[in-house]
Amino acid sequence: MIKIKDVAEAAGVSPATVSRVLNGTGKVSPDRAERVRAVVAKLGYQPFSPARALRRQATDVWAVIVADIENPFFTLIVRGIEDGAQKRGFRVMLCNSDEDLQKEAAYIDVALAERMGGVVIAAASAKQSQIGPLLERGVPVVAIDRRPAGQSIDCVLVDNELGAAQATQHLIEAGAQRVACITGPQRVSTANERLAGYKKAMETAGRAFDPALVIREDFRPRGGYDATQALYRLAEPPDALFVANNLMTVGALRALRDLGLRVPEDCMVVGFDDAPWAALVHPPLTVVSQPAYEIGKIAAELLFEARENPRREPREVLLQPELIVRESSRRR
Repeated sequence: MIKIKDVAEAAGVSPATVSRVLNGTGKVSPDRAERVRAVVAKLGYQPFSPARALRRQATDVWAVIVADIENPFFTLIVRGIEDGAQKRGFRVMLCNSDEDLQKEAAYIDVALAERMGGVVIAAASAKQSQIGPLLERGVPVVAIDRRPAGQSIDCVLVDNELGAAQATQHLIEAGAQRVACITGPQRVSTANERLAGYKKAMETAGRAFDPALVIREDFRPRGGYDATQALYRLAEPPDALFVANNLMTVGALRALRDLGLRVPEDCMVVGFDDAPWAALVHPPLTVVSQPAYEIGKIAAELLFEARENPRREPREVLLQPELIVRESSRRR
């Protein structure tokens, strides 16, 4: 069993210094603290959590609450958070809210009851945020992907409006005459931001906005399937789809196949979020890629900063998306 003196010897410091780093007490130089945390992660040292919790009134576990663990986007974010947490001597408990406000609230109750050291959350709803009790109890919170309304907390976000505008502009420049937008529920901020980007690109291109070409559905494959079927029941169906989520894109592609439509000859497609399968399908899928791992990594940094310095001003980090053009949006 690894003991604190083993960590101290490997890091070239005293056991007292290791204790100060792990407990966040006293002054330790940044390079020495980083060395200690690296050794803790390498050796797999686990302090006696109950004792630490009693001293600090918080455990060394972070709760990570994501909206849908089946989405590869969130899986990569969690990996980034976990790597950042391990580097700093913390562990992660993964919670899947399934876009369900009640499940999200239940996990927040657990985080409070277990005195977790911090919470990273992709909120199920921007306007009905459940994080108030966490902030009231002084628990550090970092929001990822979605900005909770009316809360002054650390956030790590992607410029969704820009990414959606780039995708829509690309489809227009590729020759699409009727670009449709399939987006998520109104309560989810990313769905609204991506719709705003679509509208902005249409306006910039001098295209009239047609509300019939916009459909909101759940951020799931079934939502993308149902939305695509509905769009192709229109008297004037689209010839291009901008789909605001990778799981919805799976459903949209399945619907196009069932309708006997070819991509990109009959309908060009651009999805939001890259995934390992996106470059492997036929034709390969054009996507707006998000730096998912980087989101998680930065979220871990911000949570640690908030924990060490709770009086500091919250920060918002806005990362840039990237349009990756593949065959699904290139007409032959």
